[in-house]
Amino acid sequence: MRSAAAVAGTPMLAAMACALTPLGRRTVIDDSPEAISAFLRPRPVRELPGVGGKTAALLGEYGLHTVGDVADVPQHTLQRLLGARAGRALYEHARGHDTTVVDLTPAPASLSTEHRFPRDELDPAAHRRILLALADDLGARLRATAQIATGVTCTIRYADLSATRRSRTLPEATQHTVLLARAAYTLYDSLGLQRARVRSIALRADALRPDDRATRQLTLDASDDKPLAIEAVADRARARYGHRVLYPAALAITAPPSERPDRARPPQ
Repeated sequence: MRSAAAVAGTPMLAAMACALTPLGRRTVIDDSPEAISAFLRPRPVRELPGVGGKTAALLGEYGLHTVGDVADVPQHTLQRLLGARAGRALYEHARGHDTTVVDLTPAPASLSTEHRFPRDELDPAAHRRILLALADDLGARLRATAQIATGVTCTIRYADLSATRRSRTLPEATQHTVLLARAAYTLYDSLGLQRARVRSIALRADALRPDDRATRQLTLDASDDKPLAIEAVADRARARYGHRVLYPAALAITAPPSERPDRARPPQ
């Protein structure tokens, strides 16, 4: 598995640089005004945090297409265009100043996995196959580390580098692929995407805790146990022969090699 990484003086710059870094590579932005300016000024203004499609279109009407264009505009002008708070934030961001407050409270443990499509993908069926592959990867890692997740977060990044994130608290904490996949499908369906050009999909298992604290609502339907029994058998086979020996049939039969679970990558 490969990942991309970036290092910079602020979280904003590091996140922007990481989004542009190819897999298997890393980007380092020196903490100097010259290096920050050289990185930021050529970038499209839509890559700045808080700049969505409508804001980018509005700025474009005034000839402000790049971060450098915005950086050359007085703050009061941006505030007249966008409002006091948004204009001030854009003014600071265009100069590399990160206004984010860093919370030193440790975040709950989580596990993440991501798939980047080799080209922008419009097919919802391909999106759902990747969600299944990511859920399969997360489930296997959770079971291998004796953990359960109490929530799931899905992040979808588009061709214009904007992103949408949705989170869901699970009805009961789990480590099972089928339940993680159901939650991922629900999050995806809630977005109502219509022919969206998707560049990458990430899935995260949130607020992990030891699996000895797991509880499960009993049902009278014995069929509910069948996928879990099959999963246990698959885990034993994977432990002996490798993860690629068994994975969901939908991926093995219908998905091209670029969409199979061995291509899911954990972001760093």
